[in-house]
Amino acid sequence: MAYLEIEDGGRVYYEYRPGPRQPVMLIHGWGMGCRVWDATIDTLAEAGHATIAYDHRGCGLSDKDCADISIDAIARDGVAILDRLGIENVVLNGWSLGGAVATEIAARIGDRCAGLVLTCAASPTYSGTPEDVRATEAAYRPDRATFLKNLSAAVCAKPVDPAVIDWMWSIFMQQGAGAIRSLHDLGGIDQRALLAELSAPVLVFRGTADAIVSPEIGELAAQTARNAELVSLEGVGHAPFVEDFEGYHRPLLGFLDRLG
Repeated sequence: MAYLEIEDGGRVYYEYRPGPRQPVMLIHGWGMGCRVWDATIDTLAEAGHATIAYDHRGCGLSDKDCADISIDAIARDGVAILDRLGIENVVLNGWSLGGAVATEIAARIGDRCAGLVLTCAASPTYSGTPEDVRATEAAYRPDRATFLKNLSAAVCAKPVDPAVIDWMWSIFMQQGAGAIRSLHDLGGIDQRALLAELSAPVLVFRGTADAIVSPEIGELAAQTARNAELVSLEGVGHAPFVEDFEGYHRPLLGFLDRLG
């Protein structure tokens, strides 16, 4: 475990597992933490890939009182972690809001980005409006525990054991109250120009039953990127790496293999 010191004196938690093959940075969704990627980290490690994962500002083991908790700030942290580790060639894999972060990092690091994976990502746009985001915040503040428990139950479309829902809820509950502010950037986000300019290959996952990020956004991402592959997972919701382990990880490993 390690910490990155940020501009206001706060700290961002990250984990790095070296490996001989293509490094992959895993970027979690809103309000979650890098623990949600554990099975993916193990799968990538078995295939020889180095992995980097970090907790967003306000989430997991990162500090909860960060002044700037925007997508831009979370992306800056990702770039700083890559710089600290001296990683010059990386595949970025962003889930949900983490997809918007991954697209922003890809734009910032240029040729250092070997590939981009958008996992049910809120990129290049998001289906929610600024009004929707404000309504979400209004529902969140009075009873954060119930809101996050219900959100945990809505993540998966396929049946999962109740223990899986409780596990996701436990990760959600590590967030600080200010984490909700990261959602503000999603209202009206438009990264189509960033994605269209990206030269690296892009792998897009969408769950056809995703109730949180519209499957149409995955189609838009694949249409916008220059060199994109779209993987549609039938009947899968917002967390394909949980709901369809083989269906998600087989294409992911194949994509990494093709990159060399």
